[in-house]
Amino acid sequence: MDTEERRREILQLARRTGSVEVAALATDFQVAKETIRRDLHVLEEHGMVRRTHGGAYPVESSGFETTLAVRTTRHLPQKTRIATAAARLLGDAETVFIDEGFTPQLIAEALPQDRQLTVVTASLSVARVLAEVKRATVLLLGGRLRGGTMATVDHWATQMLSGFVIDLAYIGANGISREHGLTTPDPAVSAVKAQAVSAARRRIFAGVHTKFGAVSFCRFADVRDVEAIVTDTALPPAEAQRYTLLGPQVIRV
Repeated sequence: MDTEERRREILQLARRTGSVEVAALATDFQVAKETIRRDLHVLEEHGMVRRTHGGAYPVESSGFETTLAVRTTRHLPQKTRIATAAARLLGDAETVFIDEGFTPQLIAEALPQDRQLTVVTASLSVARVLAEVKRATVLLLGGRLRGGTMATVDHWATQMLSGFVIDLAYIGANGISREHGLTTPDPAVSAVKAQAVSAARRRIFAGVHTKFGAVSFCRFADVRDVEAIVTDTALPPAEAQRYTLLGPQVIRV
């Protein structure tokens, strides 16, 4: 197996399993750990993976996106804290958009149940969470269902959103960077997110630290478009300050 073939195999394995470890890869491919580290470095330079201590995980792109099922297994304590903190920013909002994804689903679970709320969402998972909340009215956007994320997209969803003025939008993204803003791999998903951003008076981004610095194919909002960023404490304070300089409040929990 030559170098390029090994790197392709490493990338495919990372995408299939969600992450890879240097020691295990060295054993599997019967090469030195330093060779694997070089492979991961090259893959990271090409934007295919992001390295961690002892390994790497795949970066989502136009050709690859993790499923909702996989997202429920990663960074669960951090996502739970983020969701709780984001829900506290509800303020006096009466109409709320909740994005697709696992962290937004946790936000839906954390919203207060003792007040009347109208929630707009493209996510079947979010709708299911709120379906039995007596004081919540759920408006589920129509459209083509994406099986991996269990959310609707295309013109049915964006047209429905275009008729709303929403108090607050909880927005997720596959990546957020100071240069490229909020991004996602799929143009159809990007269109729904962009319309939600346009429809909302207030916007909050909620996501774990691994989202920061990652860039996907489609940009749907700038960092300055959100009033707050809620993330975990693994985002370095200095980096959080750089995002704050662009306008939003950065909350690390």
